Amino acid sequence: MKISILCFDLSSNAFGRAGLLAQAISRFCDVEIIGPSRRGGIWAPMSQIEIPVKKFEWKRYPGFSRIRKNILDAIDGEIVLASKLMPTSFGIGLQKKNSGKPLILDIDDWELGFFYHSGFFGRVGRFLNFSNPNGLPYVWRMEHLVGHADAISVSNRFLQKKFGGKLLPHYRDTKILNPLKFNADDVKEEMGLIGKKILMFLGTPRPHKGIDDLLDAFKKIDNPDLNLVIIGVENKQEFLKGIDVSVKDRVTVMPKTPFDKLAKNLSAADIIVIPQRRTSDSIGQIPARLFDAMAMAKPILATRVSDIPEVLGDCGYLTEPNEPSQLADAIQYILAHSNEAQNKGQAARERCKQMYDMNNLESGLKELIERVTVGKDVKW
Repeated sequence: MKISILCFDLSSNAFGRAGLLAQAISRFCDVEIIGPSRRGGIWAPMSQIEIPVKKFEWKRYPGFSRIRKNILDAIDGEIVLASKLMPTSFGIGLQKKNSGKPLILDIDDWELGFFYHSGFFGRVGRFLNFSNPNGLPYVWRMEHLVGHADAISVSNRFLQKKFGGKLLPHYRDTKILNPLKFNADDVKEEMGLIGKKILMFLGTPRPHKGIDDLLDAFKKIDNPDLNLVIIGVENKQEFLKGIDVSVKDRVTVMPKTPFDKLAKNLSAADIIVIPQRRTSDSIGQIPARLFDAMAMAKPILATRVSDIPEVLGDCGYLTEPNEPSQLADAIQYILAHSNEAQNKGQAARERCKQMYDMNNLESGLKELIERVTVGKDVKW
């Protein structure tokens, strides 16, 4: 049996979730990833994925009508899995379902929340954007068609309450993300930070991810041996302009990291910070980098947003969102209690191995696939 996974934009971080699902499915049946690419390429961290990818150009309407037909024609799996509640994934999946293909919908973000943060007038303007295939009016329509999927999976409790479905958070291969494979001091030396303590932020530094709160907290800490490493910046020079001159010499900015180099970079961190703000962007998502940090047995400092407290349990440190002073105090506490922090990091890895390893995702996806193939003649 073959599964066709629809990714709404192969050039964005949407590929992260689609690629994760594909890797789990590839353990027990054939799989392919299909979708348009707005920037023309594959999202850099997943560019080396060993899964067949069918890539199509992206255009605004009316040009996208032809591209949509080409994508539909390219889908040859017995089952379609649409990653994200977006028109260029779920919308195309609904059309393919009309030809008799079972359709699974995986939702890992509340897509309308990304639109709603712009306020009333911004929302009105976006709602009139009919030329964008993934514009607000079409995404709004997708949310009202969720019931047409044959099965649903979601990444967090907010989405489960809103749409139902099976809870499948982000998972990680804990054999690959293994801290024992690396020497932190050697990696720090490569970074030019030997002998320093490293505070690390991983991911595209967008406002709802709390990067500004982290930078404010970092300024409050008078510790010349503490360096902040930010991994995932798209425009380094532009980003550096926004960093206060008083700490700029202790901030290292790195581009997006391929997943095959992710574990090595994470191994250098003394603390990984996940300072999510509570906004319409963040309440419907669970940060994937939380699971990376857990797998790598790192001391984790995060905020009480979405399912973060539930996922992390007692294996990390939590503060309230939008509170830089609390972040600063927690960072200094962790540095002063290194043995406790290391023990929490090891506990986080054990929790990840038990609850959030790829084996759990494989089992969950098998259950969904079996549900939509009941009574159908399929071969595994």
